Amino acid sequence: MHGFRGVTQYRAIWISDTHLGTKGCKAEFLLDFLKHNECDELYLVGDIVDGWRLKRAWYWPERHNDVVGNILERAKSGTKVTYVPGNHDEMLRGYTGIQLGGIDVQRECIHDTVDGRKFLVTHGDDFDVIVKYAKWIALLGDWAYTVLLSLNNYLNNIRKVLGMPYWSLSAYLKDKVKNAVEYVSAFEAALAAEAESRGLDGVVCGHIHRAEIRQFDGVQYMNCGDWVESCTALAENFNGQFEILHWAAVDRERALVRAAA
Repeated sequence: MHGFRGVTQYRAIWISDTHLGTKGCKAEFLLDFLKHNECDELYLVGDIVDGWRLKRAWYWPERHNDVVGNILERAKSGTKVTYVPGNHDEMLRGYTGIQLGGIDVQRECIHDTVDGRKFLVTHGDDFDVIVKYAKWIALLGDWAYTVLLSLNNYLNNIRKVLGMPYWSLSAYLKDKVKNAVEYVSAFEAALAAEAESRGLDGVVCGHIHRAEIRQFDGVQYMNCGDWVESCTALAENFNGQFEILHWAAVDRERALVRAAA
């Protein structure tokens, strides 16, 4: 596993679903990721700040300030930062076309790869029928998801005391539930079809907290994942190749190194 011994440079990095403002946000993992990975272009693909949760109860620890500060400093230092708001930070969609702290806010955008391919960048909630047509169900699901993440945090606190690496209970359960698998497959196919209908080479999204790179009849679907479960990002290197960066795997490798020391 590369990355944690030094700084890796990428042409572009996509991050989504950090859910700053919630206890489920793995801000420590994200800060460590930002410390060890640089890029020319940084895309924030929605649900960076969780406005839904902050409306109910204010939660904003110093680590979350540090994440925002790191991103603002990147924009100030010359990194091109584009923010594509999602459904949890939809309040920022009113600022589309405006720069905030050097960050471009866009409803969606097109990324041009180094080898000339074009990819739609969108959060993805517009292609989620539950969010789009039955928001009350989405809010109820968000509550249940919060409970599951709290259990996930409790479990991982115990694992940390025992010297064990991070593991996502919620991601594991989603992989095992048939309806969730069918929902994910339908979502991925819908995004790929949208990119194809626009004559694009592919799409980059977030929203469903499942990092993935796959092909749909020549159209490339890519999801950069999240920072409440899997701790993943998507990156393009300087040859135009894409990869998912699994930062929880870096944590596991560190745990093995500590155990062997």
